[in-house]
Amino acid sequence: MAINDEGEIRELLSQPRRIAVVGASPNPARASNEVLAFLIRQGHDVIAVNPGHAGKTIHGAPVVATLADVEPPAEIVDIFRNSADAGAAVDEAIVHGAKAVWLQIGVIDREAARRANDAGLAVVMDRCPKIEIPRLGLLR
Repeated sequence: MAINDEGEIRELLSQPRRIAVVGASPNPARASNEVLAFLIRQGHDVIAVNPGHAGKTIHGAPVVATLADVEPPAEIVDIFRNSADAGAAVDEAIVHGAKAVWLQIGVIDREAARRANDAGLAVVMDRCPKIEIPRLGLLR
């Protein structure tokens, strides 16, 4: 497996998936809010992860406190955390049983990406599905 493998990105985004958005915000000015709404419009089953808003919804998606609260497990864990905190979220995704971790634009942690890769997860780093889906012609 490689980081940002075009074939893996296409496969991850080509069909509806269960996606946990770690760091999702109810604030419409935040990128995580916009991307979460876009993923829902694309037909994905989205769960927001934000301990400060657990029990609420964002664009109709349930908000849970931790990735461990996402049942059944998410296939993709989309991480909106700063690079310094991304490694912990990646490690939680590995334990969670995700098939892939997606680190958003500007979120770079090569060591965490290596750990995810070594655990058999697909890794996308420093990219955004809201950009990748139209780029790949996968809009629904």
